[in-house]
Amino acid sequence: MIGITFGRTSVLCTLLLWAFQVCNGAVQVNVTPQLEVMKGETAKLPCKYTVSPPSSNTVVEWYIEEHGTRERVAFFQGGQGKADDKTPLTGRVSIGEDHTLTISPVQPSDQRIFYCQVTAGTTGSGEGPTMLKVFFAPEKPELTKPTSQAISVGAATSSEIGTCVTMNGHPQPRIIWFKDDQPLPEVKDKDSNPHMFPATVKEASGLFTVKSILYMKPTKADKDSVFHCVVEYSMPGDKIQEKKSNTITINLNYPSEKATFSLVNTNPIKEGDNVTLKCETDGNPQPEFDFAKDGKPIKGEGGLLTLNFIKRTENGVYTCTAIDFDNLDADLSGTIDLAVNYIDPVTVTPAQPQVVMLGDKVEWQCKTKASALHTVQWKKGSDVLSQDGTLSIEGVSYEQAGKYMCVGNVPSVPGLTAQTSVNLVVKGKPMIETPAVAEVGKEGDVVTLKCSAYGSPAPQFTWKPSGKESVSVEGDKVVSTVTLQATAEVMKDGVTCEVSNEHGKDSKTLSVSLKRADKQQGGSSGVVIAVVVCVLLLLLLVALIYFLNKKSKLPCSKKDKKEVASGEVNNDIVVEMKTEKANEEAGLLNKRPSTEQ
Repeated sequence: MIGITFGRTSVLCTLLLWAFQVCNGAVQVNVTPQLEVMKGETAKLPCKYTVSPPSSNTVVEWYIEEHGTRERVAFFQGGQGKADDKTPLTGRVSIGEDHTLTISPVQPSDQRIFYCQVTAGTTGSGEGPTMLKVFFAPEKPELTKPTSQAISVGAATSSEIGTCVTMNGHPQPRIIWFKDDQPLPEVKDKDSNPHMFPATVKEASGLFTVKSILYMKPTKADKDSVFHCVVEYSMPGDKIQEKKSNTITINLNYPSEKATFSLVNTNPIKEGDNVTLKCETDGNPQPEFDFAKDGKPIKGEGGLLTLNFIKRTENGVYTCTAIDFDNLDADLSGTIDLAVNYIDPVTVTPAQPQVVMLGDKVEWQCKTKASALHTVQWKKGSDVLSQDGTLSIEGVSYEQAGKYMCVGNVPSVPGLTAQTSVNLVVKGKPMIETPAVAEVGKEGDVVTLKCSAYGSPAPQFTWKPSGKESVSVEGDKVVSTVTLQATAEVMKDGVTCEVSNEHGKDSKTLSVSLKRADKQQGGSSGVVIAVVVCVLLLLLLVALIYFLNKKSKLPCSKKDKKEVASGEVNNDIVVEMKTEKANEEAGLLNKRPSTEQ
């Protein structure tokens, strides 16, 4: 920043000196005091002048300062412009008829003062300086950590935190360090904490590469700190822009002060779970840990103690201990009183499948034990039948046959359950479920009938009349399906399903009828026919009225109307249709309107 300020002051002094000289000379030169351009672009430096009195022998020359002396780079004389050889701008510079100096492409080394000098013979000479400033945005800075080992808290000297490098910028950019998004003061004193070591290299291209190394004495609070750097650089129009680097954290070693022993599992522990206990300290790196159960050593690994498929016998007090040689006074130990919840297998009395006669009574007792308050339920499917461990059924029906579950559960421990099942077989004479009514499209169609019956032993089926039969089992029921022709006899008397076993028999008659849709279709057809007949009658009535009206209107005249009015017609009924508009009458009777009044 000091170099930039000094450069600006030098330019200002040069411009003021030039202004003083021009004001006292006979040759007035007008140039752009400052021109800003990006590297690689084209720069045009205009130069205009006035000579008083006019001179025919005028020369315009452009100069730069090189190694402390002025060096001409281009001139215009006698109507021709020419660039000088063997100058820093040779091959990239030209001068036009308007005496404008053109540089393309612009390079960083072109940032300097250019002088336009006008010489008009004996009249005198004058000049004007133009400061050409060249800009180029640097690359995104790259932040790297040192390859050395971790940094220890409490070290006597500062440690290297990271190196920030940005390349190819112009003018020289500036690096700023940040810790946890807060800028760090720019300090170069090695005794300060933190401090930076900057370095700048001017490349052969004229661009700048800037590097900065951050040093500090970190504390334990810096273990989670995030560092990054920002390159700040100038652009045309006095604009200051920035580019941000990647972030780094430091690998920091610090002594342990306390230990934490915790249970990784979040739910209460139950038999069969995989259990993990974790021991750790607030230091880095972690020390070695020793585990014990009820005072007896037990093997862990890396601060973790894993107990797979834990049993109730593994209840007890677990401890972990550690020693940090950087802090021998610290108590690095922890204790966990581990409780393993359990539930015993469920026992049912009687345990054997129960076979009872239809209408009899059956009863079971269910028991279990658990480590905590538990419930016992009897269920069939999803239905809960009992909550006290006793299941009693009076007057057993066929629907109550099947599998019953006794479920023990510990509500305070999710997933801790035990269960067992018993079967109930109900024997007795068969019973047929109420059959559904079968329908056919017409007499003679093939119909399929289904007959479902309970019974134990499984009942035998007899169909009257018979057909093609198949038998299947659906849960506690036996289902017989028969396919036969819907004859006139079947339509009249139905089909009889009879079931029997060693305890008795039952029968039901299944009726077969026409589908309701066909009946409704016949009724709908009658309605349609009735509607059509009514419409036809209505059309005939309208036609008759029209005809009668036409016949009574044609012979009518004023005289006829008077006769009717005077009562000369005794027995006929005369209907006179009048309209207020002749056009409406003509439209209705399909005739031209009359002109009579």
